[in-house]
Amino acid sequence: MNILKISSVITLLIGLTTSVFAQKFITKNGHTSFYSEAPMENIEAHNKEVLSIIDFESNEIVTTMLMNGFQFKKSLMQEHFNEKYVESDQFPKATFKGKFTPNETIDLSKDGNYELAVTGTLTIHGVTKPIDTSATIEVKDGAVSGKTNFNVKVEDYDISIPKVVVENIAETVLVTSEFTYSPYSN
Repeated sequence: MNILKISSVITLLIGLTTSVFAQKFITKNGHTSFYSEAPMENIEAHNKEVLSIIDFESNEIVTTMLMNGFQFKKSLMQEHFNEKYVESDQFPKATFKGKFTPNETIDLSKDGNYELAVTGTLTIHGVTKPIDTSATIEVKDGAVSGKTNFNVKVEDYDISIPKVVVENIAETVLVTSEFTYSPYSN
């Protein structure tokens, strides 16, 4: 009889643990890109090694990436980006920490699309600023994915653009992120 009780308690604990962890999802290979449209030349870069954790119980999201993970079509652009603009040796990471409010209750057991209002802080180049944006979460066949985009003003993050190349780089860049999450477990 004691073995039956112990077995029941263990089954209950495993079930509770699974349901708690089922609320947290992670990716280590999210994709963030930025696009700068300027009169002289458009600039685009992609980083496919972005870490993101989303917690549907607390409605929190954290995303972080190494700045030198951005890949450019031209190696000279990549070198200038890391050495002259974002100074990735001194400021290696960009981080977003925030909370989200879904337009309706997110049911992770059913397929569906959900719009989110997202509020948080973005840290780039050692400067932290508030960000308000929207995002979309898709639940499909038990998988969770998310998308967002927002504009970032370069000067807000103390990134200096030399006057000689100011026409080559837009004052505001479009940042786009896409994530395909997996359930998080310790």
